[in-house]
Amino acid sequence: MQKCKSFLSLCLLIVLLAACNGKKTASISDFSNQLYTPEYASGFSIKGADGYESSIITVTNPWQGADSITTQLFIARGGESAPEGFTGQVLEGDASRIVAMSSTHIAMLDAVGEAGRVVGVSGIDYISNPVISANRDSIGDVGYEGNINYELLISLDPDLVLLYGVNGASSMEGKLNELGIPFMYVGDYLEESPLGKAEWMVALSEVVGKRTEGEQVFAGIPVRYNDLKRRVADTVLDAPSVMLNTPYGDSWFMPSTESYVARLVKDAGGDYIYKKNTGNASLPIDLEEAYKLTSEADMWLNVGMANTLDELRTSCPKFSDTRCFRNGSVWNNNLKTNAAGGNDYYESAVVNPDILLRDLVKIFHPELVEEDFVYYKQLK
Repeated sequence: MQKCKSFLSLCLLIVLLAACNGKKTASISDFSNQLYTPEYASGFSIKGADGYESSIITVTNPWQGADSITTQLFIARGGESAPEGFTGQVLEGDASRIVAMSSTHIAMLDAVGEAGRVVGVSGIDYISNPVISANRDSIGDVGYEGNINYELLISLDPDLVLLYGVNGASSMEGKLNELGIPFMYVGDYLEESPLGKAEWMVALSEVVGKRTEGEQVFAGIPVRYNDLKRRVADTVLDAPSVMLNTPYGDSWFMPSTESYVARLVKDAGGDYIYKKNTGNASLPIDLEEAYKLTSEADMWLNVGMANTLDELRTSCPKFSDTRCFRNGSVWNNNLKTNAAGGNDYYESAVVNPDILLRDLVKIFHPELVEEDFVYYKQLK
């Protein structure tokens, strides 16, 4: 009888050990706890479940024109399995080896001190990040969508590929699924709020297991941004009118009044001159209307690749007799450009909207800012 009890006890112990060592499996409905609720971004959420280390990042409408489309990434931690019925991507543990298809993804990882996890990029010559530049011999350039070097991508052994969609799903999706390489869409470029774009750093910090650090880094950005915005609103009486961009072919694309750049101009105490576009995308105007707007504007910003007034005159000869051109009130966002022409404005400025706002305030109301320019320069 004693031997029988001992045998039963041993069996029970084995069962208990197996249960402890086995992966816990939850249902999808269990993952309803909001681990992070964005205050400014509209495109992502991070949820968890009671008693689980894992999390789910949900990305909503990750490309232009998407309607009620969601993609999900389950980050499996602590030996846990994806929930029953989960159909999204599964990342086993925190991502240590990342392929980033956009330079903004690198900037977000760098903001939390994790750019060193990037093992592959798209267009390495155009990337400004110093970590990538210092390690370019060990980082693979997998090419651009439509011409991806999948053999190189496989050799990089990534845990995760960070994607973006333009007018639809990335063409990489099918091949990555076939190869069993998890991916996550990053929709920062779709956010119209400058603070919303930057808040995506929290989503990427969750991918690398550093969400607390990501939250801490981001928390200071709205404080600095809104303090300066408030100071401008309380001080400035006159807002200079602002023209944007240069021609593309026979058209001149003007952003919406609700766009990222128009919001920055407004928050910095400027008056975006084109009021007709209140939609959710840039609209083309003809060169005659663009000339009229430029002639009326006090300042002209974001003038393409131009580094000097002579270069701008060469690309837009007719516009050299406009008031803002004659007065030298022309500014471009290419102060930080590398040898290949990569512009850090489209990289690190995404996670530094407070610094970008400060640059614009210095242009519109120089008496309010003492710091040097970081992204903008006046054309001479």
